Amino acid sequence: MKAHVHIQAAERNGITCLHQSYCTPPFKVANITEDKKAGPLHLMLMSSSPGILDEDDYQIKIHVDESCHLQLHSQSYQRLFNMKKGATQCMEVDVQKDASFVYIPHPTVPHEQAAFTARNKIYLQHNSRLIWGEILTCGRKLNGEQFSFAKYHSITDIYHNNRLVIKENLLVQPALVNVHGIGQWEGHSHQASMIIWGNAEALSSVCDSLYNYLQQQSDITFGISAVAQDALVIRILGYRAEQLFNCLHALATLLNVNRKVSVKAGATYVH
Repeated sequence: MKAHVHIQAAERNGITCLHQSYCTPPFKVANITEDKKAGPLHLMLMSSSPGILDEDDYQIKIHVDESCHLQLHSQSYQRLFNMKKGATQCMEVDVQKDASFVYIPHPTVPHEQAAFTARNKIYLQHNSRLIWGEILTCGRKLNGEQFSFAKYHSITDIYHNNRLVIKENLLVQPALVNVHGIGQWEGHSHQASMIIWGNAEALSSVCDSLYNYLQQQSDITFGISAVAQDALVIRILGYRAEQLFNCLHALATLLNVNRKVSVKAGATYVH
């Protein structure tokens, strides 16, 4: 199935509102903003499909106007079903000047022989802010399908003022590369990542807060790195999808995307 989603957030009297939305089955966009006078807009991308099926092709475009603040939510865990040819998803996000975008979807659960490729392109402008999360699980543990999927490939390109500043390339092919080996997942069953882009104020205090929170969590291994000029990348390995999902949301709360965040390249925190 080929499906399209287009979302545009715009400002009206200092409040971010849903200016335009268009979607084809199985998608639907729901406004779940609790306090519509608070400013930020919260949207949920809903789907009537049980998951991504063989030969599905999803095209998603999101535009956040200047000085707007949008947080996109997913409906539930994303299941990738058994496939022969594979499925694809392309997501393009345009965040204008002084605007922010937050997206921390539910974990992805690839079934046996699932093959999926995601291509994400994010365009940031002056003083744009971004929190972008991703969680991949080993599959259905209780069904004996740990790392039984064929391929999971996620490519994320982030541009700032039309210049490529971050390229994230996650490729997992369990039949070709030992996921339990050194430099891979090393015995863990779940992986989470978060990319944060912000602007100048207090890198050390931000990193310390994130590090202290993650250090208090049990059964995870994590690293925090400052990359590019105004970005942080966080990687977490663990054993439970819900725990990693809650961790990313807790980190987003600590960051508070509506504040300016100071980030400088060269600092790395590893636990």
